[in-house]
Amino acid sequence: MLPRLRAFALAALASALLAAPGLAKPPAKPPSGAGKPAPKPPAKPPTKPPAKPPVVKPQPPPRDGKTKGKKRRKKRGSIGLHEPLKRTASLSILPARISCPEDMVAVAGRFCIDRYEATLVEVETHQPLSPHYPPSQRLTLWSLEKWQAAREEAPEESLARTMELPPVPAFQREPFRMKAMPWPGNLPAGYVSGELAQEACSNAGKRLCKENEWVTACRGEQQTDFPYGKRYRQDACNVFREDHPAHILHGNFSANHSDPRLNLVESDGVPLLRVTGGTPTCVSRWGEDEIFDMVGNVDEWVEDPGGTFAGGFYARATRSGCDARVRAHPFNYFDYSTGVRCCKDPG
Repeated sequence: MLPRLRAFALAALASALLAAPGLAKPPAKPPSGAGKPAPKPPAKPPTKPPAKPPVVKPQPPPRDGKTKGKKRRKKRGSIGLHEPLKRTASLSILPARISCPEDMVAVAGRFCIDRYEATLVEVETHQPLSPHYPPSQRLTLWSLEKWQAAREEAPEESLARTMELPPVPAFQREPFRMKAMPWPGNLPAGYVSGELAQEACSNAGKRLCKENEWVTACRGEQQTDFPYGKRYRQDACNVFREDHPAHILHGNFSANHSDPRLNLVESDGVPLLRVTGGTPTCVSRWGEDEIFDMVGNVDEWVEDPGGTFAGGFYARATRSGCDARVRAHPFNYFDYSTGVRCCKDPG
């Protein structure tokens, strides 16, 4: 009996001691890694800023001009091709006085140049060739045949049908030799290839101008970018006109450029091509003398076997003045806009 009471008392005492404050079981050992700083949460991927809405540029009006509330602007000329990227270098001006033929102008103390764009004439008789056909018997006859047939096939009431082909002098239908003459008051020769321009100058005892000679003469004694001054002035030269002859005659700017009627086409009753010297504001001055129409009227071949003509013609959309060039065609190319002006060494 006594041993059981003693055991009971010891068990009760142990329970009382465990329940007393400060005598609780020590806490369980923390798991491994406890006490270290908690790992950082994984970084969120950077968010892209919202895309900006695309900028919508205003669109030009339709080419036919059918824009509500806007009046169609009249087109000017043809599209300019192969304009120079930089100013062409001129020759330096020498103080020397040189002697030139009466129909030529002394330039920069270096060379002579025709005062006017060329009229082509028969070498012996000086009879003028038609300026509306290539200065070659073979090409003249080809042009006559081709364009008479094309005229007959054109729509009944169109200008291409009703406008007659210009006449051809009888001698131009036979073998002939021609040369360039710088005559005032004539329609300048068109339809001239670089090869035929070279021949026309040679037969006149002259030559084609070198490109730097041509641009020096065009800029005048003050060496300005235009014959008349430093800045472009619309209509000061016969260039960048209000319409294109192929557009008026055929309804197409870029086709039928060998048609012999093109340089006879008028815009609002006014001829597009003018006679030589017919634009008195378009002169390049050298001393007391003047060179006419070096910008506009007809393009002028220069010495370049690869093919270059300069100055622009009446319907070319260029404001480059004396720097206007076309290098897109070979030396044997011709159309209604290609003419010639000759140079000559002094003496």
